[in-house]
Amino acid sequence: MTPDEPGAEEQLYSIAAVERDTGLSKDTLRVWERRYGFPQPGRDGAGDRSYPADQVERLRTIRRLMDAGHRPGRIVGLAPLELKALAGAEPPLVRPMAGHAPDGMAEQVLEGLRAVEQHDMYALRQMLGQSALRMGLVRFVTALVAPLTTAVGEAWMQGRIQVYEEHLYTECMTGVLRNAIAAVPAPSSEAAPRVLLTTLPQEAHGLGLLMAQALLALEGCHCLSLGPQTPIADIVLAAQAERTDIVALSFSPVMGAQAVHAGLKTLRAQLAPTVQIWAGGRGAARGVRGLAGVHALPSLADLHPQVLQWRAQHTTA
Repeated sequence: MTPDEPGAEEQLYSIAAVERDTGLSKDTLRVWERRYGFPQPGRDGAGDRSYPADQVERLRTIRRLMDAGHRPGRIVGLAPLELKALAGAEPPLVRPMAGHAPDGMAEQVLEGLRAVEQHDMYALRQMLGQSALRMGLVRFVTALVAPLTTAVGEAWMQGRIQVYEEHLYTECMTGVLRNAIAAVPAPSSEAAPRVLLTTLPQEAHGLGLLMAQALLALEGCHCLSLGPQTPIADIVLAAQAERTDIVALSFSPVMGAQAVHAGLKTLRAQLAPTVQIWAGGRGAARGVRGLAGVHALPSLADLHPQVLQWRAQHTTA
């Protein structure tokens, strides 16, 4: 790898050079920077990212550990000495990507991931359709769709699949989930709670919304989805127009905790006090801490008890 400034006291490397050297894509490096706070590149005279040699060496170690089966979420934030110690230890015995799935579902998650890697969307749709019929919608969403979506996201973070392959998966899964939602009997116009589903403008991932909508539809909720990336002012207007009881937001791990917290705080201040905010997804928990008036739902399984609690509080004899 050739440094950007051969004569400089400290060797600095462009993002393209780091990609060539480590095998980690530019997108992966940018996502890790936002999500984990590492790497921490400087900027050259043109404003482009530049990486010091010690960070590049650390990225090489991280890539070797990923190839041995370690998940990036567990190792990217480790100090250099911790990484070196881990690199000298035995690799994990559990296959990557399977650990997110409940017992008995790991093979199906891996089957779905292989279909994505092979661009076989027909096989993926067929497997998903058969699984939905066999498992029922609740278990299908919580035990298969959720861990498979996590596995695909981590495969992209590791550089095992490209952005376009993740988009192929998203389009396929979106169609499957929308068909499943359409098959659920529509609630009455007076069904409660009335739930508005969306994401904040910085959050582009919408599969979490569809998973939540499927489960809320089964609970008999009146759901209205705006899709992802709705400006806060428009969320407020829609909540008013639709007599919304709950605004449900989804957050992927890509959106940082500070951005989640700031967005939720702004939205909370503008919504009517009677409207609850439910924040779900893997990126929500840290951003909700210390924020009054917002309910964190760490997993899809939390939706059912939360709906029951809402109805118990809002049903009068």
